[in-house]
Amino acid sequence: MLSDTTILETITNLKDELNQYRNLENKKIQEALAIEYTYESNRIEGNTLTLQETQLVIEKGLTISGKPLKEHLEAINHKEAIDYIKQLSQNKAALTEFDLKQIHAIVLKSIDRENAGVYRNLPVMISGSTYLPPQPYLVAKLMEDYFIFYSQHKDTLHTVILAAEMHERLVTIHPFIDGNGRTARLVMNLILLQQGYPIANIKGDSAVRINYYSALEKAQTQNDKTDFILLIAEVVKESLEKYLSILR
Repeated sequence: MLSDTTILETITNLKDELNQYRNLENKKIQEALAIEYTYESNRIEGNTLTLQETQLVIEKGLTISGKPLKEHLEAINHKEAIDYIKQLSQNKAALTEFDLKQIHAIVLKSIDRENAGVYRNLPVMISGSTYLPPQPYLVAKLMEDYFIFYSQHKDTLHTVILAAEMHERLVTIHPFIDGNGRTARLVMNLILLQQGYPIANIKGDSAVRINYYSALEKAQTQNDKTDFILLIAEVVKESLEKYLSILR
């Protein structure tokens, strides 16, 4: 699954070091990182708000001139979804279908009321990808399998690999009409947060976005997840290093 165990060892060492700095963690740092994550995750999906604009919308409730209402709602909703997964992570309970649908419902709140938190009943295509998601009549069974996989592996797989698997599998099933990417990244981060990792923030710039989508498509069309899991591991490592540099 992931032949490069060196990066997992590096991540484990960084995580051990982070545990020594827990008393330095504070809400202000957490909030700043959550806004940065909101900005990057939405940027991957085409949201044009800058980091500063995202912060002003979320913290000050400002309206950015010339930017669509939908982009404001995406920022507000995503930050609320982060707060929700942080709340879930504190009890360390297993991820449930209710949790997943709730995360998605928050992501699409006031944007698409009809489809928020509801599995799709229509076929979909992924723009710019050769991968065709499964037909809607297969979604319920595939999501059942998704949670079976999670149940069988949540206590045995390395946290980073489990988080990457749950991310990739959800995007591949594409159970929702919209918001699958954001929801998958939030599920990934819920799993990481439960085990004491900081939020893993995949950047939304063009180079990273191309690598991210290419690795996903390789997993989806060639059944080779190595590049994707390695990409997620790199993101987790970078997020740990950044967080530690702040706390140090």
